[in-house]
Amino acid sequence: MRNRRAALATIAGAASLALTLSACGESTTGSAKKAGGTIGIAMPTEASERWLTDGKSVVSDLKAEGYQAKLLYGEDDPKTQVSQIEGLIKEGVDALIIAAIDNRSLNGVLQQAAAAKIPVISYDRLILGTPNVDYYVSFDNEQVGRFQARYIIDKLGLEKGKGPFNIELFAGSPDDNNTKYFFDGAMHLLQPYLDNKQLVIRSGQTALKQVTTLRWDGPTAKKRMEGILSASYSTKTVDAVLSPYDGISIGVLKALKEDGYGSGNKPLPIITGQDAELASVKSIIKGEQSQTVYKDLRLLAGVAAEMVDDILTGKTPKINNRRAYNNGVKTVPSYLLQPTTVDKSNYEYVLVAGGYYTDAELKS
Repeated sequence: MRNRRAALATIAGAASLALTLSACGESTTGSAKKAGGTIGIAMPTEASERWLTDGKSVVSDLKAEGYQAKLLYGEDDPKTQVSQIEGLIKEGVDALIIAAIDNRSLNGVLQQAAAAKIPVISYDRLILGTPNVDYYVSFDNEQVGRFQARYIIDKLGLEKGKGPFNIELFAGSPDDNNTKYFFDGAMHLLQPYLDNKQLVIRSGQTALKQVTTLRWDGPTAKKRMEGILSASYSTKTVDAVLSPYDGISIGVLKALKEDGYGSGNKPLPIITGQDAELASVKSIIKGEQSQTVYKDLRLLAGVAAEMVDDILTGKTPKINNRRAYNNGVKTVPSYLLQPTTVDKSNYEYVLVAGGYYTDAELKS
């Protein structure tokens, strides 16, 4: 399968891929435009390990399909990303792959793409409020949330009637459509235990709008966790934290450790995560963060590259979900990959044997 070949090409090529970065976060590959054309790639930020991996992997897989690529990072500034995409359109790229910073900020610029007959693939974050999105590639986002909730349920023994336990909820950025899917997936499983009081949210912050974390920012999560500990846990302890993303998990962990958790008679709570970022996997191995949800970004990049090639060569791209992802204007045809839950018991099998990390990387 081309997806498998693309993934293998990424594994082989990502380490040697040379990207020249400028002050505005721009990188280009190759020196001459090939017959396959040039694909514009707009990624959110270089501050997150996962988006660096995504960017390199997509570029590598597009090169394997015979295309040149221009990779831009918007540095978490929606206006910058809009400007970058405008530039790509003016340069005449043949297709766009976009992981949006603010998924409602791109309507105008994507109208320009449509006028120029440039197809658009929404990458991992569904772009909202515009008809000018052709396809969406991501993971099963509700399943991510279900994996996180299931881990908490199993580790606390909630199905065995244990409790009550104190839990606090964190969610992703309010301008990212995935945030709702992650949260809804988790709460579908956790809500019955909140209703019967086996789980208690002492902060009282239960609604999605109360628990979001702008830009998925770890320091922002740390500050919120500090406030929760100060206001609601002077005489109680936190038993679990639903965290949607590893960067948030690390911020939460810092607040907890500064409050004395992880020492003496104050064990760290169960803390979930997502993306299997290196720092969090090391934290899991040390017994700090409890779990993460692994999404093999190499495979996601391969799907996106194959989809671009199908569009530009007149083939019908493979999709496996036609109805679930409505962006408010249209239902966007989608291809969803399946994530995997990872903790200390299986990280070697999933991440090391799977070639995502080496033992040396995890022990450094």
